[in-house]
This record gives sequence, structure tokens and C-alpha cells, in this order.
Amino acid sequence: MNPARERWSALQRQIRDGGGAERIAKHRADGKMTARDRLEAFFDPGTFSETDAYVTHRVDKFGLDERRIPGDGVVTGWGEVDGRPICAFAQDATVFGGALGEAHAMKIVKVMETARKAGVPIVGLDDSGGARIQEGVMSLGGYGEVFFRNVALSGVVPQLSLILGPCAGGAVYSPAITDFVIMARGTAHMFITGPDVIRAVTGEEVTFDQLGGAETHATVSGVSHFTAESDAAAIQLARRLLSYLPLNNLEEAPTAPPAPPPASAAEELGRVVPEDANAPYDVREVLARLLDVGSFLEVHAGWAPNIVVGFARLDGRSIGVVANNPAALAGTLDIPASTKAARFVRFCDAFNLPLLTLVDVPGFLPGTAQEYGGIIRHGAKLLFAYAEATVPMLTVILRKAYGGAYDVMCSKHLGGDLNLAWPNAEIAVMGADGAVNILFRRELDKAPPEERAAVRARRVEEYRAEFLNPYLAAERGYIDDVIDPATTRARLVDGLRLLGPKRVERPARKHGNIPL
Repeated sequence: MNPARERWSALQRQIRDGGGAERIAKHRADGKMTARDRLEAFFDPGTFSETDAYVTHRVDKFGLDERRIPGDGVVTGWGEVDGRPICAFAQDATVFGGALGEAHAMKIVKVMETARKAGVPIVGLDDSGGARIQEGVMSLGGYGEVFFRNVALSGVVPQLSLILGPCAGGAVYSPAITDFVIMARGTAHMFITGPDVIRAVTGEEVTFDQLGGAETHATVSGVSHFTAESDAAAIQLARRLLSYLPLNNLEEAPTAPPAPPPASAAEELGRVVPEDANAPYDVREVLARLLDVGSFLEVHAGWAPNIVVGFARLDGRSIGVVANNPAALAGTLDIPASTKAARFVRFCDAFNLPLLTLVDVPGFLPGTAQEYGGIIRHGAKLLFAYAEATVPMLTVILRKAYGGAYDVMCSKHLGGDLNLAWPNAEIAVMGADGAVNILFRRELDKAPPEERAAVRARRVEEYRAEFLNPYLAAERGYIDDVIDPATTRARLVDGLRLLGPKRVERPARKHGNIPL
């Protein structure tokens, strides 16, 4: 073998070995895949093309001059997922703990720029101890360069973050800007400051998992959209998620062969939603009878359960779904639910995914905690998101649509294209009991105590017959049709076929000012 070939072969071995056999063995003993293992599992077999494998840091202090490992702790490149091109990077925790330095950051920036120019998604497999302390402000500058690209690519190409190890300090902000975060249970952590710093500053005692584990961010903070049981499960989930998304904001999402529910599902729809307006039910039971079989991928399943959002297929076409869920908090809109739905609506609008909204909402959750927490501002986010959206929007009112929540949930007034209601839908300012207390207060006060209950019952029934129905809204064109529940899927499929090419012209502007 000639010297040039020998040098190349030696470097190839160094590149593959990363931080060395001992570190790799410890990494795997902790139940984690290596960076290269992860990329091989993520991409279709034999399609990964690596870039910048020879890059090393340029620091000569703190002993780093004796530790220059090709790749500098991150593997970058592109390949195919289900035959479609995707760019990705995977941080290698066996090299400097995956800590980010200047060269490491520039590799990530470079593959992000490649994704921008090619118009393809960028996926980050994060496993990093944070900034490389030995590089000081150069590490911080590197993070800033990555953040800038995250923002520049937002709404242009889909961005996914898989948290497969620790992410601390500045390392958490890039995932937070990306569209979706997937965390591996037991090995992934995200936090700005760790338990030791919190203990020293505030005196609080908290474990790594309690502070920033997958369960915490999936159910309490809402930072994580999906929880996976392992590295391999997270990677397969990311592949599935990408199957619903277009490569970029100028393209349409891939389609699949239609997979209609069984014929019995249509007739079951009318029985899934109870006639009693106060009886709870899980809206996923409705979705299962409307959407293509097995196609629903729920997003943020553990956070704000009073609203359900996710991707699905309808007649083979990829769509976004937003649905009030009376099984939790009676389906009311509160602060987390408003924020969760608003962000999802904006993502779907950015990437040309039609929106299906199922409505059964008694209003916004009352209480001082909600008012002090800014429910006005957070609820306005959802209103803003729908009003700003230009994709096809289909809405079905299943049961209740009360007060301002009626407006907010993709009403005709906010741009809904096809707004349908079931016959038992109740579209009103409020429920009958509350309305009667206000409208007939004097009459109730004057009625003899022994007659008051009968007077109230009569007035409630009158109000219910007059106002708690879909026909007043239908008379004014706010509802396009009142339909038999059994025909819902067929009507939605027809509407989606018609509205698929929808185009909307809006006044030129730099951007709106959503009430953050």
C-alpha cells in the first residue's frame, strides 16, 4: 500500500473509532447507540453520505492540542428516508462528551445550509454535554450560528430534534426552535441549569429526571412532542413523522393509498358522542372512525390532554388534526391547550398541510390561575394562528361550541373553508343554565320559592330549543351544512378534494405580530 493510501486508511479508522473502543463500550453499556449507529438506523441502508469527517478543532490550550479527533464530536451528512433526501447530524458523546466547539458548530451549520439549499428537512440527533468550556466564547459563538440557522430555516424546511442524551445550557435552545422534539426515556435530559446549580441558588432538591427527563418535558413543560422508549424507537418515530411532511414549504406532502375505516364506522359515529352535552368521551374515538385506518400520529399526547393534535391521512392525503377532547377538563381551552394547538396550526400552515378541526368546547377554562397566567394572550395565539392560515381548513362541530371558543376553533369567521355541524350541535354564547341565570334573573327572583325550579326548567328548555342548535348559525351561513354524522368522512373527503389547490392572497408584510 502506498503512503497516501496508508494515511487515508489510518484516518478512516480514526474517524470510525471516534472517542475510542473503551468510550464506545461504555456508551453502549448505558443503553445508547453510537452516533454512527444512529445515523445508519435512521437512513435507508447504504444511502448515507458523510461530510466533513476530517474536520478537527483548532485549539492549542488546556491539553486539547494533544486531542484532535477527526470529526470533532459530530457526524454530518445526508441520505434517504423512505427514498426521500434528508440532511442530518449526530453528536458523538464519545468525543469530548459531544460538547460543542467552534469546528463542531461549523459542521452543523454547514449541513443546515446544505439542507436549505437543497430544500430538504434537517434532523439533529442530540447527545451533548453543552458548550466546550476549553473553547470559551468560541463555543458560545458556535451556538449562536446554529440558532441563527434554526430561525432562518423555520417554516422553510422541517426541523426535527432527537434528544438521545444530555442537553444542557445553550444546547437546549436549538431543539426548542426546531419543529418537533423527540426524547428517549431514561437517557435524555434537557435543562438550562442542572440540579447542582439549582440546589446552590434556590435550595431546591431535584433529580435529573424530575428536572429535565423525557416524562417531565412530555407532560409538564410541553417542550417535548414525543417520548420514545429507546434510541431505536426514537429513530423509527422520526422516520414515521417525516412520512407526513413535505420536503420543504414549496412542496406537497407525500400521499399514500386511501385506507377508509370499515363500513360500520360511519354509523358508529352518531353513538360515540353522547347526547348529554355534559357527558365526557374521548375524541380519539371519533377520529378513529373518520381518518384513514392506523394513520393518526398524535403530537404532544401527554401535555394539555384537553385538546388533541396530530398528523393523519384522509383519503390518502396528509393532514393536520386539532380536536377538543371532552375526556379532559370537559374539553375547555386553557393556557397549555391554546399554546399547543396554536403552534401545531402554524406548523401545518407553513408546510401546506390541510387542517381538520373537530369542535366540542364549552369555552375557556375559568379561574384566577388562568387569568393571571394570561389566558387572554394565550387564547389569542390560537385565534391568530387560524386567522393567519391559508391552507384548506375543514371544521366539524360535534356538540358544543360556546362563547369565544366557538370563534377561536376555526370558525367561518376566521377563515374556515368548509364548516359543518351535526344535528345535536349547540352553537351559542353559553350553555342554557348560565344563559337563563342572566336573561331571566328578575323573573326567577320574583317567582315563589316553590315554583322557582319549574320556572327555571321551563326557561332552560325554551332557551335550549331556541338557541342551542346549529340552525341559527346555518341560517346566516356561518355553518355550510348540518349533516348526518354517518356522512362526515365522505363530506370531508369531498371538501378536501375540492379545496386541495386553495390559494389565498394576503397583503404584503414582513410578518405578523402574534401575541407571544
